[in-house]
Amino acid sequence: MAVPFGQLMTIMIMALALGCDAFSLCLGIGMKGMRALDMMRISISIALFHIAMPLLGLLTGAYMSVVLGQVTSYAAGALLLLLGTHMIYSTLQGDSTGLFQTSTWWGTLVFALSVSVDSFSVGVSLGMFHWNLLLTVVLFGLFGGMMAILGLKLGHLVGQRIGEYGEAIGGVVLLIFGILFLIPS
Repeated sequence: MAVPFGQLMTIMIMALALGCDAFSLCLGIGMKGMRALDMMRISISIALFHIAMPLLGLLTGAYMSVVLGQVTSYAAGALLLLLGTHMIYSTLQGDSTGLFQTSTWWGTLVFALSVSVDSFSVGVSLGMFHWNLLLTVVLFGLFGGMMAILGLKLGHLVGQRIGEYGEAIGGVVLLIFGILFLIPS
């Protein structure tokens, strides 16, 4: 089944926009340093959530988006503020432990969910149009995973160059994005 070029470009731009969110947040997390295996687990989890959340949004419908859309945005913002503040605090105390241990599956899932909540509302809006659903969610997952691994790798490289304050700078990045999530658009 052929997809019109304009529709394909629209889907790719939406996937890139959602992926940029994952990239920027992973950039902050990557600055504290992590193993390649952890980077892959986080990226794959984000990719899967970038597939599941739009599908969940499609199933939930427009009404729930109105009710829960802002709540999920606030929850994601609060989680990012908490994580960013804790990363800065830990660095200043000389303790390099994160609030969400992304080296664990539970921490990875919580982080991937917080990165992917905006995909939920996108999924609800996709339900109002006639899109190629399989292509859309596959591209969302592909872009989300690729942008996440790029952010983690770049964050890791930057974190190595700036030394012990890499985690604090990553915390500042997460704080900024947490504030942006909380500001009404």
